[in-house]
Amino acid sequence: MQYNTTRGRLLLPEYGRNVQNMIRHAMDIEDREERQRAAQAIIEVMGQLNPHLRDVDDFRHKLWTHLFIMSDFKLDVDSPYEIPKKEMLDEKPDSMEYPKSRIRYGHYGQYTQKILETAQEMTSEEEKEYLTSQMGNFMKRQFLSHNNSAVENSVIAEQLKELSKGTLEIDNPDELITTKQMLKTITPQNNNRRGNNNNNRKKKSQKRRR
Repeated sequence: MQYNTTRGRLLLPEYGRNVQNMIRHAMDIEDREERQRAAQAIIEVMGQLNPHLRDVDDFRHKLWTHLFIMSDFKLDVDSPYEIPKKEMLDEKPDSMEYPKSRIRYGHYGQYTQKILETAQEMTSEEEKEYLTSQMGNFMKRQFLSHNNSAVENSVIAEQLKELSKGTLEIDNPDELITTKQMLKTITPQNNNRRGNNNNNRKKKSQKRRR
């Protein structure tokens, strides 16, 4: 009895060992035409075993690439596509730099911070006044959404001024929308989320009982 630990390594396990053995057999065929027909037959089998590849653009190209990979690039047959080189597949992709931008207040998010930073470039006083009012109420809504607690308007005014580098100032913080009014629009959303979570838990518990 043979165990998988004593057999050769599967280069692409999703195709199974039988396909791997078929490829190995095709590599031993001396007649090139017969070897080519064997390769075509293996491609058809691979396509049937992985029907999801049919949704992938140029899926037959992918099958041929997998065929050469599983043969360790030693199968000598003609391909309707460019035969890949082992060196190209072994190349490591270039590392991507992770964004290093710092967010002063996480509950406001990065875009809020960027919008307020661009306020320094504004020259129109009307635009500044409009942005001050809109961003002040928006920041208060974001604060309440993430912290679920009351917040003083003066705190929002101070943080708005801080993030805008002193460009935007709320002269009268009491002009912001009241916490009570905001919570009326925020609370239903939170309740819906909690209700959906509770419904999902009930469904899971019912399935377990069945």
